[in-house]
Amino acid sequence: MLTTKQLADYAELCIKIGVNLQKGQTLVINAPIETAPFARLIADAAYKHGAKSVKIDYRDEKFSRLRYDNETIETLQHISKWQVDRRDEMVDERMCVISIAAEDPSIFAGVDPEKLKLANIAARKAFKRYQDASMSNLIRWLVVSVPTESWAKKIFPKKANAVDKLWDAIAHTMRLNEKDPLKAWEQHIATLNRRAKILNDNDFEYIQLTSSNGTDLKVGLAEGHTWFAAQEMAQDGLPFTANLPTEEIFTAPHKYKVNGVVKNALPLVDNGNIIDEFSITFKDGYVVDYSAKKGYDALKNIIEMDEGSHRIGEIALLGKNSPIRKTGLLFYNTLFDENASCHLALGKAYPTTVKNGTKMTAEELDKVGCNESLEHCDFMIGADDLDVVGIHKDGSKVQLFVNGEWVV
Repeated sequence: MLTTKQLADYAELCIKIGVNLQKGQTLVINAPIETAPFARLIADAAYKHGAKSVKIDYRDEKFSRLRYDNETIETLQHISKWQVDRRDEMVDERMCVISIAAEDPSIFAGVDPEKLKLANIAARKAFKRYQDASMSNLIRWLVVSVPTESWAKKIFPKKANAVDKLWDAIAHTMRLNEKDPLKAWEQHIATLNRRAKILNDNDFEYIQLTSSNGTDLKVGLAEGHTWFAAQEMAQDGLPFTANLPTEEIFTAPHKYKVNGVVKNALPLVDNGNIIDEFSITFKDGYVVDYSAKKGYDALKNIIEMDEGSHRIGEIALLGKNSPIRKTGLLFYNTLFDENASCHLALGKAYPTTVKNGTKMTAEELDKVGCNESLEHCDFMIGADDLDVVGIHKDGSKVQLFVNGEWVV
């Protein structure tokens, strides 16, 4: 378990490094009911930094499971106007939003995949304005996590002190064991920014990914793409960090220039379903074949969400020696697992990752290769022997990774 000081430091990181809350702003905290104590710590830190108001929206995943078990597809697809209005208000008032991701990885195991798919589509259509505002950095947002008992027991099934062990792992990945975690994060962000600059200065046309598990994928990059690291710039000109922890450097692929086969390196958990040992084949950016030894129906629902979910909207690079990878744990939580491995995302691209993307129309974004979708699902491809090469427009190459780690 974290000390009182470590918990306070963690909440402080959420406010200062995460959403960069400004005096007079409103903060919304989305939190599983099991994480209420930490949500209140974040709220306290927010008020100390001058928040005008803090709102906590609690969610209950066990109740959500009851709904899926007992309600019809038609009922689950109904999104009330007040739910849409609440999110629209967050956008209109430029509220900061912190979401605590700490779900039971198996909570929806056994639920009718069609129910999950159609309910997800309905929610994403209804909340599209909010999603677009988040992905274009119109609002400052953060995803962070703390242990819950069900999640901890999934990672440490044979440990009586599973929650404490998960706290220890999170403290390590969040640099809470450092004397000054805030300074440690500032230094880490500076390191990532330097590496992002190297990639931007090279202005690669393609990234080639290969590993012995069968991955052999050539990823074209969107025209005018920009590589970003942990810290991004919101449209109001203020920096923020959308994920804590974070180790990645990412950008937008070209939606029409992805060819080859990619195999997952870590399992993917989506809506409580575990997807593993899967393969996806692309031709001219489009998924033309896929398979999975575990969770095929869940993978199918992701890919077939809409037309855009058949293409990728993000490529992220990070070395295998990150603090998260070094724990040796599979977290069954995308926030952590995607930061243990190079990854791609099926679906929507971040408009911020192409120059002037937030000012472009849908047609203009498509023209530069920036993908659109209701979906954005990260999956991990960073095998231990992953080889990554950057290819310039003249065909010259730069070795970026050897055996899963940066060499630049």
